[in-house]
Amino acid sequence: MPNNLILKSALSAALFMTMPVLALSQEMTVAPAPNGITIPKDYKTWQPLGVSHRSDKDSLRIILANPIAMKAATAGKTNPWPDGSMFAKLAWKDSTHPNFAAATVPGELSHVEFMLRDSKKFANTNGWGYARWLGMEQKPYGNGADFAQECSSCHLQAKETGYVFTHKAPLP
Repeated sequence: MPNNLILKSALSAALFMTMPVLALSQEMTVAPAPNGITIPKDYKTWQPLGVSHRSDKDSLRIILANPIAMKAATAGKTNPWPDGSMFAKLAWKDSTHPNFAAATVPGELSHVEFMLRDSKKFANTNGWGYARWLGMEQKPYGNGADFAQECSSCHLQAKETGYVFTHKAPLP
């Protein structure tokens, strides 16, 4: 009987110790976008470039930049953005702070979007690759690789800023 208790304890400990690994591997099994772009593993370590509010979508957004994009933004060398520049845009539905009704705060995660600069690979979308995942489930957006044309056509409005709407938020 004591051996059985030791065995059960060892199995329980092994299962408990693998739970974080299972959770991590689940995070890493997000399907790629229909055009093959995958979520950059390190995007949560990128620096904030700016924030925005879309009144037409009732959403708050933070835009993160990888080190290449942040260096270009800081130096003002953004038209064109250098190849290797990447942005992550995290968007949440507007919500009201429970203790401060005048404050709009992030609610439900709407989507996570990425822009990747590769002037040769993405020449048909003005040098940018686009990808989007919906909600906490991180379901890839789009039915085929051509969904990126939708993104690219919208970003034509920002041609003068290298097809990027966000600018570096000013700090003292």
